[in-house]
Amino acid sequence: MSSLSRELVFLILQFLDEEKFKETVHKLEQESGFYFNMKYFEEQVQSGEWDEVERYLSGFTKVDDNRYSMKIFFEIRKQKYLEALDKQDRARAVEILVKDLKVFSSFNEELYKEITQLLTLDNFRENEQLSKYGDTKSARNIMLLELKKLIEANPLFREKLTFPTLKASRLRTLINQSLNWQHQLCKNPRPNPDIKTLFVDHTCQPPNGTRAAPPPNNPLVGGLPKGGAFPSLGTHSPFQPAAPPSATSLAGWMANSNTPAPHPAVAPGSATLAGPPNPVAGPLLKRPRTPPINATAMDYQSADSEHLLKRSRPVMQTVDEVNYAGSSLPQSSDDLPKMLARTLNQGSCVMSMDFHPVQQTILLVGTNVGEIGIWEVGSKERLTQRAFKVWDISVCSMPMQAALVKDPVVAVNRTMWSPDGTLLGVAFSKHIVHLYSYHLGGDLRPHREIDAHIGSVNDIAFSHPNKQLSIITCGDDKTIKVWDASTGHKQYTFEGHDAAVYSVCPHHKENIQFIFSTAVDGKIKAWLYDHLGSRVDYDAPGHWCTTMAYSADGTRLFSCGTSKEGESFLVEWNESEGAIKRAYSGFRKRSSNVVQFDTTKNRFLAAGDEFLIKFWDMDNASVLTSTDAEGGLPASPRLRFNKEGSLLAVTTNDNGIKILCNSDGLRLLRTFESRAFEGGKLFIDASVTSKTTGVTQPVAVSAPSGPIVGALPPAGSIAATVPVSRLIYTNSGVAILALASNAVHKLWKWQRNERNMSGKASASIAPQLWQPSSGILMTNDISETNPEEAVPCIALSKNDSYVMSASGGKISLFNMMTFKVMTTFMPPPPAATFLAFHPQDNNIIAIGMEDSTIQIYNVQVDEVKSKLKGHSKKISGLAFSNALNVLVSSGADSQVIVWSIDGWEKRRTKAIQIPAGRGSPSATGDTKVQFHNDHIRLLVVHETQLAIYDASKLERVRQWVPRDPFTSTLSAATYSCDSQLVYAGFSDGSVGVMDGESLLPRCRVAPSAYISQGIGSANIYPLVIAVHPSESLQFALGLSDGSVQVLEPLETEGKWGTGPSSDNGAVVSTPSSSAVGNQNSEQAAR
Repeated sequence: MSSLSRELVFLILQFLDEEKFKETVHKLEQESGFYFNMKYFEEQVQSGEWDEVERYLSGFTKVDDNRYSMKIFFEIRKQKYLEALDKQDRARAVEILVKDLKVFSSFNEELYKEITQLLTLDNFRENEQLSKYGDTKSARNIMLLELKKLIEANPLFREKLTFPTLKASRLRTLINQSLNWQHQLCKNPRPNPDIKTLFVDHTCQPPNGTRAAPPPNNPLVGGLPKGGAFPSLGTHSPFQPAAPPSATSLAGWMANSNTPAPHPAVAPGSATLAGPPNPVAGPLLKRPRTPPINATAMDYQSADSEHLLKRSRPVMQTVDEVNYAGSSLPQSSDDLPKMLARTLNQGSCVMSMDFHPVQQTILLVGTNVGEIGIWEVGSKERLTQRAFKVWDISVCSMPMQAALVKDPVVAVNRTMWSPDGTLLGVAFSKHIVHLYSYHLGGDLRPHREIDAHIGSVNDIAFSHPNKQLSIITCGDDKTIKVWDASTGHKQYTFEGHDAAVYSVCPHHKENIQFIFSTAVDGKIKAWLYDHLGSRVDYDAPGHWCTTMAYSADGTRLFSCGTSKEGESFLVEWNESEGAIKRAYSGFRKRSSNVVQFDTTKNRFLAAGDEFLIKFWDMDNASVLTSTDAEGGLPASPRLRFNKEGSLLAVTTNDNGIKILCNSDGLRLLRTFESRAFEGGKLFIDASVTSKTTGVTQPVAVSAPSGPIVGALPPAGSIAATVPVSRLIYTNSGVAILALASNAVHKLWKWQRNERNMSGKASASIAPQLWQPSSGILMTNDISETNPEEAVPCIALSKNDSYVMSASGGKISLFNMMTFKVMTTFMPPPPAATFLAFHPQDNNIIAIGMEDSTIQIYNVQVDEVKSKLKGHSKKISGLAFSNALNVLVSSGADSQVIVWSIDGWEKRRTKAIQIPAGRGSPSATGDTKVQFHNDHIRLLVVHETQLAIYDASKLERVRQWVPRDPFTSTLSAATYSCDSQLVYAGFSDGSVGVMDGESLLPRCRVAPSAYISQGIGSANIYPLVIAVHPSESLQFALGLSDGSVQVLEPLETEGKWGTGPSSDNGAVVSTPSSSAVGNQNSEQAAR
């Protein structure tokens, strides 16, 4: 907006204020964003009008604009949350937590968890940091002081906190001056003119009563507004309401496909695909055309902004809705992929993604460091990865060589599969396009290297002009080029854009092939495969970066773009009229990045905005639904559907990719898992295991360099002679909770500091033993029991707010923030021996009992819903499966039983097979169970063996029996968080790291690596193992001497040992040369 237009807004604000239009004044302040009225803001905060406070702020900043803005919104929403808690309005507090505060979880997950835990307190002032919170009024005043400092420091509010100095009624004065000037121009001026309107120029009527003609425009004041100084956009826009299709419409120029265009001739390439001339050429488009979005919009004309009338300005407000014939099918959001199914760690920022057109679970990825990768999302396996390098520098142009020498950093701008999936193209940020041929199994072979553009190559696409595969590129050099995909020879160069070309969208109608292109100045042009220039010239909404895409059936055209000011536009075009048919609403006002979009199923649109994926029904302008993909998305995530629309890939803010799915996508992934599982089973049976026993053959075990070992600080009252019975990481991964055999819990937390910026658990940084300010301990009920003989059990809620625990007495429910007992229930006998939360309902708990039963207990109503009988000895393990909808139990009777969750009836029973020489076939012992991440494979742990079962059939598919160098019995074992490894502890103190698929050992960690040698050290061994919830290489050991150790591999190694390999039917790993002493098969201490 011009400076005079901005000043006019201030004049209007002064006028409205003088006329006491208070609400309108503040509405204009907010909508214009020119003046932040601090006094009004203070009044709203002090009165607790939180919706108005945020609405007013939204005109000046958004949550993620900068750190000051984020802090402003956080303080406001936190205060609103605390006030709801103070009023004991838990429902309102939960609503605020979910709707308003969750956005901050992606920036500080630990803080969000602490805020969530306030819900568990009767009075949030029990929290140390909030202990000085007073009454509501004083709290608001204290917060207001902080907000004012943040606003004054925020650069977005610079020059917006002071209203300009104006004389009173300045707008009235200017109008009077204008009227006086108009009166002076009257041919028959009256001494006392009677002015009754401002809508037209003033003239005095002549004496005969007829109205004088308006004066001619005075050249000296020609820049001043005349009557009708606020012209309609439709009056001045060169894009008038559309007539029937002509050569200048999107449909018309195709009907007149060989009309010459008012642009420089394109430079021909080595091939020519021009069609025959058309003798019936229509009129040409001589000037830009912008769709008429709102015919009633106003544009203020002033002396320094008269040029605005020479172009059109789209105002995205009201657009006529158009209903398509045949589009009456119900549009259900259930068809959309919103369920989180996979998380992939790419390792660097993902810039572009594309699913294979045939193999629906193959995903192509390009990153900001020039890498490309191909993922099989079904198995979460990265099939291949390629770093950027120039294949043949000798044939590259000198500008490209100079650019690479000046700055060797190259990013991927776009990756795309060819229509049949046999080729893939990669556009880089410096000059180059790479074409690879793709073969099964992720085999990539270099096909063509093209020095395509001077500067960045911004987009690529494949097309079939003349039934021949071509690749289309565009770049910073303002050109679009077409290349033969087979030979790499250039076919066309299209010139005509006045700015860098941002994107291309090839398409065809019947037998006419064409290309849309968009540039960073907001221009949209269309080209045929000839040398006659662009056929149309439109202005995209937003006038900046825009991408275009057709629906899957090619009948509907959409574009999505973002302006330099951060305003985003998603629209559908009417090709026959060259007009916008529908504008979709629901974007935040300011986006820090260009919003990306995609279409699917001829029904839905999706765009990444406001840390969400938002979905629209193509026939409805309002947002249909949205998802945050369980958190962790950037402000404007990139996204891509697979061809069937059953999977959606979404980028995360930690250099990862989340795969969302619908019910069809889930079946697709499960089908893949089933195929992969069965194939792996056959492979193992054929080459590694004995077909008669199914037992893995002996293998050699590697011994990499010593691990990083972190000993947790001494646990106070947990004496060295009190063993650690249970150990668990919190779900956030920042703390470890231990339960000792004396019924006392201890909590260690890793603090966020300069050495540990993430605050995550680490073996190289010692955590702190944490207690609430009250100093109380979490101690289980042990009345009338002997805790030394009891079987401790523990379970943690998903949000880390509650821990449920027992040590032979009543089951206690503790608040993790205050350590207070919230309730106790189910006194013995019988005593609880294992606890597991229901995966869908934290109020339902499966409780394994000492008398061999399993009780399904509802905490909320304090009622046992079902009692399951089938074991003959105490329950030692419970595990739920979401995929199979079952509960699996194991007991000291070495039995494994599968129960249906729906009716709690028994489905299958299996007695584990004791290996020959390890005891009688009827031998018993504690048996533990744990599901693989696929919730189908089941890890069964017994002192004599590790085994994997297919839980759907309860059939064993793997078994590993300890043998040299693992000569003692198993004491504990568990899957890593990604199920790729199994960590196993042994009664001689050693620890084995096994492959999660084959159960073959990868390495052995010697006891000396983590146990200080001395008197009694030979009797120390792991009683329990806990794994980090997101770091697959980190685990913790709870030892028989009461200590806790955290282990990770050295950074130089980056993994635990080497993967097992097949050699003449046995798996062999090469021992590391860095092994210490005579134990060449052990991983020694650093």
